[in-house]
This record gives sequence, C-alpha cells and structure tokens, in this order.
Amino acid sequence: MANPVLSQPDVFAPARTASGPGQPLGQSGWWQSGGGQQPYAPYPGPDPTGAQFGGWGHAPISDPMPVQPDQGRMTLDDVLTKTALTLGAVVLVAVATWKLLGDNWAALLPAAMICGLAAFIIPLVGAFRHNVGPAFALVFAVLEGVFLGAISGIFETYYPGIVFQAVIGTFVAAGCTLAAFHFGKFRLTGRMQKILLVSVLAYAGVVLINLILSFAGVNLGLFAGVTGQVGGLAWLFAGLGVVLAVFSLVQDFQYIEEGVRQGAPAKMGWTAAFGLSVTMVWLYINLLRILSYLRR
Repeated sequence: MANPVLSQPDVFAPARTASGPGQPLGQSGWWQSGGGQQPYAPYPGPDPTGAQFGGWGHAPISDPMPVQPDQGRMTLDDVLTKTALTLGAVVLVAVATWKLLGDNWAALLPAAMICGLAAFIIPLVGAFRHNVGPAFALVFAVLEGVFLGAISGIFETYYPGIVFQAVIGTFVAAGCTLAAFHFGKFRLTGRMQKILLVSVLAYAGVVLINLILSFAGVNLGLFAGVTGQVGGLAWLFAGLGVVLAVFSLVQDFQYIEEGVRQGAPAKMGWTAAFGLSVTMVWLYINLLRILSYLRR
C-alpha cells in the first residue's frame, strides 16, 4: 500500500459477479462463501489439501472466470507503453508550463501549490477506482505536469541544470530498481510490505502536519525550501522519501507482475501505468530536493 493506486489486493479484480461457493464478496479482499467477484485465473500452485486457490486472497474457487476474448490481457509491454504515454504527457505539460510561466513568480508559486495539492488528492481518488482509464490518467498528467513545471522552474532559477540532473537520477534509480527486480529477483516479503505501508502513511501524515503548521508560520525543519540552510531533519526526510519511493517501485512491480499472471484485462494497464507514474513523480521530487541541498 505504499502506492495507494496499486496497493489494494483486489486492484486487478474484475467488476463482474458470479455465483458459487467459496467465491469472493465485493472488493474488500475478505473471502467468504456466496456470490461475488472472482480472480481472472486460478493460482497455478497445487494445494496440499487438494483445494484450488485463486488470486490475491488465495481463496478456494470453483471455476476460474476467463477474460472476455475482446478484452485482451494485460502484458508488461502494454503497461510500459501506457506508462510511457502517461509520463510523456506529464513531461510535455511540465515543459509547456515552464516555458509559459518563465520566471513569473506571481504565477509559479500559486500554480505549484494548487496543482500540487490536486495531484496529491488524485492518487487517493484513484485508489478507490478499480478502472483508471486514459481520461483519468490524462487529468493526472495535466495537473501533475503543471505542478512539476512550476516547481522545477523555481528550482532551476536558483540552481541551473538541476532539473536535468533530477530527471536523469530518477530514471537511473528506476532502471536499477527494475533490474534488481527482474534479474536479481528482489521482492518485498509480507512483513516488509507492512513496514512500508506504515512508513508511507507516517511520512504522508508528517507532510500534512508540516503543511498545516507552515500556514501558521511554524517550521519543523523537514523541508529546507528553495534556499537557506539545510538542517539534519531536512536531509533525513528527503533521503527517507527517496528510499520509500524506491521500495514503492518494487511493490508496484510486484502487483503488476501478479496482475499479468492472473490475466487481468488489457484496460487495467492504465491503472498500472497510473500507479507507476505516481511513484516516479514522488521519486523525482525527492531527488530534486536532495540535489538542491547538495548545491547550497
């Protein structure tokens, strides 16, 4: 649950119903007898008791529910393509915002705050949607792009070249994480995922508290701003953000891998792409902060 979009155990569950004993009810992830949703395909491993298990909850099912032929199945290539489209839209909007606003601080600061808050809320909304389509992803791309363009323009004004460094660092970190996941078979255990969940929720809670206090003129020292001295808490918080973002990428890859294995429909690739984009943006922002600290 580090990524609110891809963290739900039923994120790739189909929104269809069927009857039969031992099938899941609703979208809560709790397995009971009666009617409800089924995974797309049964879990391939045999069970010592002879029961057939399926999907996220490892619940016994009577029959797998195949994807309709016209839907197609989600593939890793499909997810990567849609992720590239989503991130590409974010970058295009960010560049356009940067060019249009320039060094107009009267517009940069409000745009960064308003669109940043909206981009923070959208992933929470996406967490409750089991079907994030291209239109929803486009709205996120526009708002996130305006935020990134404004905040990047502010940092670039003080530290020329920092945006390019942050972008390169983001893709290098994501590439290394993907390589460790694919070739090194690095995975998060159930205990590690719980620790990650608590850590991300705590991190988000502290960010929210810090934002509220900042309106009252109280500075906790967690964010050093664009200029000024950088305290130990700011370094620690920025570094922790990068670590949590990287582990969130690993968890995102795990959920996508599971969705592909279960035979989720191709349209769910937008949900996966949206979730990956959220994590990538979070990683970029934290790297941008750390690079600005190093340049001071």
